[in-house]
Formats: sequence, C-alpha cells, structure tokens
Amino acid sequence: MKNNFLIIIFICIFINLNAKSEFKYDNKNSLKDLIEKDKTIFLGNSITEFWPSFTQYFEKNEYINKGISGQTTIQMLLRFNNDVIKLTPKNVVILAGINDLAQNSGPIKIERIAANIIKMSDLARLNNIQVFICSVLPVKAFPWRKKINPIYKIIKLNNLLKQYCKKENIVYVDFYSKMVDWNGGLKVPEYTSEKDLVHPNKNGYLKMESILKERLK
Repeated sequence: MKNNFLIIIFICIFINLNAKSEFKYDNKNSLKDLIEKDKTIFLGNSITEFWPSFTQYFEKNEYINKGISGQTTIQMLLRFNNDVIKLTPKNVVILAGINDLAQNSGPIKIERIAANIIKMSDLARLNNIQVFICSVLPVKAFPWRKKINPIYKIIKLNNLLKQYCKKENIVYVDFYSKMVDWNGGLKVPEYTSEKDLVHPNKNGYLKMESILKERLK
C-alpha cells in the first residue's frame, strides 16, 4: 500500500513538472511581445533555447526565443497557440524533431513527428504567419540514448519535411546538408564537441545564422 502511494505521488510530480515545462513562457509573454509588429518567433527545443548563450543573434535582430530544453514535437504543438499564435508574429521558425527521435516522450513513428510539425505549420498559416521549417540537424549518436542510431531516421524525417515544404511553397531551411560530416553527424570539432554531438557550439550557431540569413529576410 505504501509503495502504491509513493508511485502515485511520483506520477503527480512528473505530470506537474511537464505541465510547467510546456507552459514555461506563459508568464513571460509580455505586453511588448503582444503589441510589437513584424516579430519573428523561434520555436524549438534546447538547440533553440541555448542559442542566446553563444551569440547575440536574437538580441541584435529582436527575435523571440521560445525554445524549451528536452521538448518533443507534441509538447511544442500543445503550446503553439500560447507561444506563437497569441503573439501574432510575422514569422515563426520551427526547429524540432530531434528529441522525438531520441524517444524523450517514448517511441514514435517518423511520420507522426513530421505530422506534428506540419500541424504547427498549418496552424500558423491559418493565422497569416509565415512559416520557416528547419531541417533536423545531423546527429550520429545521443549521449543519453546510446542504443538509438538516429542517422537514417533524421534523413527520412528531413525528406518528409522537405517534400511538404516544396508542395506547400513553404521555406525549408536546410541546416543538415551544410553541417553534416561523412559519418552522418555534426562536424566535430567545427560545429559541436565530441562529448556532445547534438548541440552546436558557437561556430555551429554562427553557421546556422549564416544559413538563415539567406532564407529569413
């Protein structure tokens, strides 16, 4: 009986923490964010969230960062209305999918990952928000999920996103082909460290910024 009670307590805490994570920015969606025109919002996971720690890209361009570490596409979809649509931006840049492939929320089909991203795109377009869908960055291994080989899954997911963008005339931001090494991962040490393999270093973020410059105007 005592063990069952402890399990229930643990589940409640877990659900509460995830709820707080999904709505992290609710109290930070300031009046300034709501009334500014021509805003660009970046929606993503830790790759987006950590970006301002390496460069001044967001500050210089007055971009709004809505990245939350560890999140999967379904979690981003759940907060899409609050963190994107309600702020009435001109553009939304979606960089998502790698945590799904790492099974942060459990096993998921690649087609479902793509469908979640496409749903976010469709919601944005219904609200007259221009969409920029980013390729998933190359990753050859997850330090926290060593048994998962993401190389070919990333290629498949990126192909699905690219096909959708071509069909719907949406901007596809191709980080993958310009940052991948011969082993299917981010170039080491050029764009990431050997200990990380997932998150860009400063040069990696600068490369992403140069790629975005060609697309986000």
